[in-house]
Amino acid sequence: MNVHYISNRKGKRTAVVLPIKEWNKIKAQLALPDEDRDEDGLPLTKAALLADIKEALEEVKLYKQGKVQLQTLDDFLNEL
Repeated sequence: MNVHYISNRKGKRTAVVLPIKEWNKIKAQLALPDEDRDEDGLPLTKAALLADIKEALEEVKLYKQGKVQLQTLDDFLNEL
């Protein structure tokens, strides 16, 4: 594998650059989503992002009205 390292001024490695073919192999082995798709494999579009924001704002509104309870940060991170 043809790997290049990027180092800071002190010589500490801070990044790795590898050929895209190698990166695609790694992504496939780790089952990582494509950059332009969400975790379900759906395309990330402006409309989808706006819909997610609208949904989040509605959830905040319902929380302020006492109709729903928000998720804790720990619960959210555990979903990842």
